[in-house]
Amino acid sequence: MEQWEKEAKEKQKAYKRLLEKGNRNRMLKALPELHEEAFSKIDCLQCANCCKNYSPRFKNPDIKRIAKVLRIKEGELVARYLKLDNEGDYVVKQSPCPFLAGDNTCTIYEDRPSDCRRYPYTDEDVLLKRVSLTLKNATVCPATFAVLEKLLELEGKQA
Repeated sequence: MEQWEKEAKEKQKAYKRLLEKGNRNRMLKALPELHEEAFSKIDCLQCANCCKNYSPRFKNPDIKRIAKVLRIKEGELVARYLKLDNEGDYVVKQSPCPFLAGDNTCTIYEDRPSDCRRYPYTDEDVLLKRVSLTLKNATVCPATFAVLEKLLELEGKQA
């Protein structure tokens, strides 16, 4: 296990406290810059943990768009690749994602689901609003870990 993954697991309580009790406005203001900084150092193609371990939600517009690009019927896309999860959302049937290529690129990148486009939400208020998702993402995505570490520093300096 890489060092950041271990550290992210050890710091779950600190991250939870930060996300629930930190200065929300200050953190929101800092997110765009912290997001850019994290992704200037992290190459998703070296990792692809998100694609290897989790599934985005496939909303109806995603299904329509992807089926059209793959030149298959929407029902075939659903039958071949997707299943309903316990929340009633379509997700991929298997991990890793069937659209993940061997070199960690996405075969439907230009038409990927909205969840994939937005992941890991490090430049959005979702990072603060959906604490359990952010805590999970911190152990999957090195960019989420990096942003949370910087937010801890920021809040520590301001405390």
